[in-house]
Amino acid sequence: MSERYVPVGWNVTKIVYDAVVLGIVGLYVSVFLWIAPSFQHATQPLDDYTMRMNAFGTCAFLLLSLILSIGPAARLDPRFLPLLYNRRHLGVIATAVAATHAYAALDWYFSYGPYDRFEMLLRGNTSFFQAHGFPFEVFGIFALIVMLLLASTSHDFWLRFLTPPVWKGLHMALYAAYLAVVAHISLGALQAAANPLLAVVTGFCALGVASLHVAASRVPPVEAALIDGWLDAGPVAAIEEDHGIVVTPPDAEPIAIFRHGGALSAVTNLCAHQNGPLGEGRVIDGCITCPWHGYQYRLEDGCAPPPFTEKLATFRLRIVDGVVWVDPRPNPPGTFVDPVAVT
Repeated sequence: MSERYVPVGWNVTKIVYDAVVLGIVGLYVSVFLWIAPSFQHATQPLDDYTMRMNAFGTCAFLLLSLILSIGPAARLDPRFLPLLYNRRHLGVIATAVAATHAYAALDWYFSYGPYDRFEMLLRGNTSFFQAHGFPFEVFGIFALIVMLLLASTSHDFWLRFLTPPVWKGLHMALYAAYLAVVAHISLGALQAAANPLLAVVTGFCALGVASLHVAASRVPPVEAALIDGWLDAGPVAAIEEDHGIVVTPPDAEPIAIFRHGGALSAVTNLCAHQNGPLGEGRVIDGCITCPWHGYQYRLEDGCAPPPFTEKLATFRLRIVDGVVWVDPRPNPPGTFVDPVAVT
């Protein structure tokens, strides 16, 4: 977390996560190369190089669609939260798959001209003022550059160096890359496709990603009522053991209230790592665990366990007639607050 930086802090979860993703990628490419020939036009079969290029290209697009769907899906249904862990690993794998697709295309289509392959890529098609035959390659180049940039800055060193708001803003460029990929496919492969399957899959993925984000944006925050300076956070019974709820004060950041060991504690809902939603996580090994990347904090003081140094703002709680009340005024990060026993 904050003590030192290593290339990858491997644990069992990350190993299993990556192994499953790599297994799915390998299986997809193998099945694609096995099944896709049966969908070809009999008089215009594709060569093996093009088949491999299409296999890695469609795989990268599906992975990118999945990456952009995980966040809103987890907000709509907590059962998707396990996919949110180590999502950056999924992004790096998707970038590697996209780069393989780009290399295959570059090696097959631009290796036999009178100029360098990269020069041929940029000067081979300059029909920028017509829809049919538009140089769709520029959209693919843009998307790949964005993905390479995000993959190379996915490490926590860059998160800390750039600060979480800047890092998060930079990684929002993935949406622009996704739109560029859709344009790349629409103006490229779809123009020559004789089978409608690719168009159906592309439309389904793009519409699915957009629909999930719209649905997630319509989930209203729980705004607590403010009475005598304290927020009504609802009944104690609504907070499950080792889980939390989120309440939002008027004109303030949301607060996460957790129940553990028969007592309640409250901290800011924003993880110190990447502003992840702590209230959507749970208590593991006695610590609040962020659902995004597993950062942990003690309940009573919001401090990360040693040797890590992150600290969260804490809040005072009280229980009156079975109702939880929280003081919306945050204590300085790392301030100890006695957990309130549930009676």
